[in-house]
Amino acid sequence: MGEGVTSVKPGDAVVVSLIVSCGHCFNCLQGQPHLCTNKASLGGQNRFHNQKGQSLIQMFRVGSMAEYTVVNQSQVVKIPDDMPLDRAALLGCAVITGFGSVVWRAQVRALSSVAVIGTGGVGLNAIQGAAFSGAYPVIAVDILESKLQAAKEFGATHFVNAREGDTIEAVKKLTSGKGADYVFVTVGGASAVKQGYQMTGRRGTTVMVGLPTPKDNIVSLSPFEFMDTERVLTGSQMGSTNLQINIPQLVTLYKAGRLKLDELITNRYPLEQINEAIQEVEKGEVLRNVIVFE
Repeated sequence: MGEGVTSVKPGDAVVVSLIVSCGHCFNCLQGQPHLCTNKASLGGQNRFHNQKGQSLIQMFRVGSMAEYTVVNQSQVVKIPDDMPLDRAALLGCAVITGFGSVVWRAQVRALSSVAVIGTGGVGLNAIQGAAFSGAYPVIAVDILESKLQAAKEFGATHFVNAREGDTIEAVKKLTSGKGADYVFVTVGGASAVKQGYQMTGRRGTTVMVGLPTPKDNIVSLSPFEFMDTERVLTGSQMGSTNLQINIPQLVTLYKAGRLKLDELITNRYPLEQINEAIQEVEKGEVLRNVIVFE
């Protein structure tokens, strides 16, 4: 425990997130710590070095593929002792990113139509966020039938295979021809963002959730597309999550049987088999693999 840390004590079980915040800038005081303007200055000195004394990168200020790590106290949230740790680990990234983009960022209204492009770990959580919000229909869009089937378990009501026909027209057909009220793009890439935007109806909202690649990060849209239809294109950073408030809420939902976490875990691996676990994820064969330290 570093000097001045008051939010947790030694022995506490915690969820660690890459969201770091100062707690006193304008955005933090507005209840938006994920948009902290001082987070760049909170890293301080690099505490990770190899045996030669060379500095090591702490990925996303977390470095979680290790038995020990050092993080800012704003990144950790205490969880109840009876919360299973392998399921709690999912809350730090994929769950809050997907679920939060729907519930906290877009604040989807009940009976709104929702389409989710990409049904990986983040997309499935966006789908269950839409179902939790009372949206209908909840349309899952992907190129793999296995992932579309998984989306059904998390609350999707309709399904579009992006390899079969015109995806935009398919979504419009499922929304009585008007287009979706909300589209969440959980895969990276400009083409997916543009496609998602074109799936929305008038005053529809498209939320960019997935990270684009450096080579595919420019979206080209005419200003007239915004002016004529009043559609909205926005982003969601880590689900617009307020860790200290929202993580405990998600734990409560899970314990009440309202949030699916068990179903997200396909396999559990020891650290020695981490390469095998990652390869399965890259092939799209699993939802989430969890590394368990023995």
